[in-house]
Amino acid sequence: MLSPGRARLALLALALGGFGIGCTEFVAMGLLPDIARDLLPELYTSDPEQAIAQAGALISAYAAGVVVGAPTIGVFAARFSRKRLLIVLAAWFALGSIASALLPSFGLVFAARFLAALPHGAYFGVASLVAANLLGPGNRGKAAAYVLGGLTIANVVGVPAITFLGQHAGWRSAYLAVATVFVLTTAALVAALPAMKGDPSATSRGELRAFTIPQVWFALGIGAIGFGGFFAAYSYVAPIATEVAGLPEWSVPLLLVCFGIGMTIGNFAGGAFVDRGVRRAVLVSFVGVLASLGGLLAFATIPPLLFLFVLLIGVSSSALSPAIQVRLMDVARGSQTIAAAVNHSALNIGNGMGAYLGGVTIAAGFGYLSPIVVGLLVTAAGLVLALVAFAVDRRPDAPPVTPHTAPIPLPAE
Repeated sequence: MLSPGRARLALLALALGGFGIGCTEFVAMGLLPDIARDLLPELYTSDPEQAIAQAGALISAYAAGVVVGAPTIGVFAARFSRKRLLIVLAAWFALGSIASALLPSFGLVFAARFLAALPHGAYFGVASLVAANLLGPGNRGKAAAYVLGGLTIANVVGVPAITFLGQHAGWRSAYLAVATVFVLTTAALVAALPAMKGDPSATSRGELRAFTIPQVWFALGIGAIGFGGFFAAYSYVAPIATEVAGLPEWSVPLLLVCFGIGMTIGNFAGGAFVDRGVRRAVLVSFVGVLASLGGLLAFATIPPLLFLFVLLIGVSSSALSPAIQVRLMDVARGSQTIAAAVNHSALNIGNGMGAYLGGVTIAAGFGYLSPIVVGLLVTAAGLVLALVAFAVDRRPDAPPVTPHTAPIPLPAE
């Protein structure tokens, strides 16, 4: 048994990795104009909207890397030492961030963002299982929220600060700062995380069995579609602030702080809410995202209300993440590792889809508010899918959805 102090240090090390992932995932959104100006100079000179929309493909590249990496790594992760695996994944993030900062062309940076994202889902999945073990039974929502809390706090402190750095010292300096966070994470995991074996009885076939369960696919679809709506709007928050609300460029980091505060509130409140009822948490979060996006569409031209609704989008969308994480762990039965990992594949399918669809509408000339309309439509579709999934649960022939409250066995090496 770990002492309470050692357990807290281990949780902080896990959350630091989440902080780094939040920085690397979200920092591009506040720097799209700078990236477009540097990597696509000719297009930016002739058509800034088209260049910014094309630069948004870097967000989609990262999302695609998460989608590919989470199941690919997750299917084999259950057998390996949890500590060693997390250390390798953190070091991988550091190398990918350095490559993103140093490579010279748009195509190479696109490839680097894809490769840097491969460990994303596996890190969060394994870290959530380790945190659940450290916190004990009945705290799965809180455990997922604790690890994801690093990501949400990144949006309060890390992303705005690194965005500010990127605006003044060049966007490449932002990714070097992200790499530094992951170097520190690697050291923290080495020092604080207890040695933990994987599950020697786990097999890739056993983990893949999760994909034969229809409710797993429902849960993945709910996450992908629900977060697609949120990302369609949030991916273009920088031009919405500067071109629609008429705010100066220096206000964008402040807007990101506001969003990060909302995410932090929503994540920890949502984690506690989930432990009292997963279905209710999912539905309430979806309604909150819809209401927040509607408010943003109506009042984006008014700076104080722009900040308010960005805050509310952060609260409602972040509360949805631990709800879907726990829902997947419930419906996947014995395939806990891959279920925890592929949640992030689903969320980043939404990330890539939302960024892409929002960019399409901007490039088509519908303006910077058009991604919010896309977000409303996609989020509504996610809510409908959640209602369908929960209705299937209530069918007489449906297998029971039983919460898995026991800690994951992680014997010391």
